[in-house]
Amino acid sequence: MSADYPTVQPDRFTPIQRSSLDLTSPEVYARVTPMSVLATSVATLTAVTWSYLALARGAFWRTKTAKPDARDKPGFPGGVVAVVPARNEAELIGPVVTSLLNQCVAMPVILVDDESTDGTADVARRASEKAAKADALIVIQSKPLPAGWTGKLWSMNQGIERARALNPAWLLLADADVLHGPETVANLGLIASHGRYDLVSFMVKLHCESLPEKLLIPSFVYFFFMLYPPAWIRDTRDSTAGAAGGCMLVRAETLERAGGLESIRAAVIDDCSLARLLKQRDGRLWIGLTDQSQSLRRYETFADVEHMISRTAFNQLKHSSLLLLCTIAGMVITYLAPPLLLLTRSRPAIFMGAAAWAAMTITYSTIVRYYRLNPAWALTLPVAALFYLGATMHSAVKYWNGRGGDWKGRVQDVHDRHITETPVC
Repeated sequence: MSADYPTVQPDRFTPIQRSSLDLTSPEVYARVTPMSVLATSVATLTAVTWSYLALARGAFWRTKTAKPDARDKPGFPGGVVAVVPARNEAELIGPVVTSLLNQCVAMPVILVDDESTDGTADVARRASEKAAKADALIVIQSKPLPAGWTGKLWSMNQGIERARALNPAWLLLADADVLHGPETVANLGLIASHGRYDLVSFMVKLHCESLPEKLLIPSFVYFFFMLYPPAWIRDTRDSTAGAAGGCMLVRAETLERAGGLESIRAAVIDDCSLARLLKQRDGRLWIGLTDQSQSLRRYETFADVEHMISRTAFNQLKHSSLLLLCTIAGMVITYLAPPLLLLTRSRPAIFMGAAAWAAMTITYSTIVRYYRLNPAWALTLPVAALFYLGATMHSAVKYWNGRGGDWKGRVQDVHDRHITETPVC
């Protein structure tokens, strides 16, 4: 007997069917390559990140300018004294002092001249005389900087000590490069009294005219509010604490109860350190935007902005190499990946990248509109983020080389927390 063996049939698949099963075809290959898997994974992380930022990060991007009506306010409860630290600010200090002396809330202004070599104090005195308010300006010369203090905090501390003789209920801590509208202080007081806040601050409008400023200043404000969402700062149940140092109104009693500026004497980021100190002592905080006060500081070159960022960026990361690596990875996934994903061959990655870039652009457009720029600038956030990433890495290098926190001839962010003087070029 012969066994019946099955007859081997010729290949019955048509060329079209064979093509559909061909694992080397572009359609199948694009779905299984490691690069496509990586692109999809990165796209997923990016999409999740922007879903969180847009929907669950305290609506930080919904910025509003604070415009309370201070005209009906009968007076400033308890009185207020302004303290302005200044180091080589002769070019700007005149109009700044005038704007403080011409507030609708009458207050003395204490200018602390921090070893200026350009005649800052004389310019301030002449400005007060021109405004017919010379008696309201008190100029004190800063004592030599002691070890363990940063320059600005040491100057502010001396101004606050001088203000105690006037027994104010409130202290206005203001930068020497900020021009204030006449109702700025009254508006701060109104917000503080209505909300029973201990520290209220305005993020003043920064100068934004040059190309570097248009690219990088709105993004600075955007990143700041992303790190410190105003809604979280106001929430007493949340530990997030932040303030804008250019224009801060603080309750004198609360500051003294918290230990004064001596408690944060080595801080490089003085405004947020002060906010953190007060909130840890159950102080109530508020921060918001204003267009009534404007910074006169110009950033004409990219190097000017880079120096502003690199001065404090690594300090913000607590000098941690691990946090620096995490920041690099986070910046790449959050800001650089969305446009790069559009260049991949993975449809899911392209879709998620486009959605993330759209969310980025929409949220950033609120700050772009605030600075009255062309809406197309909202598309440039990835480029700005790349610049900030480079500046952050440079900040770490400067710290490791013993040049951290360099500002007006002082190196303030060093390993032993002492301040060193360097030649002013």
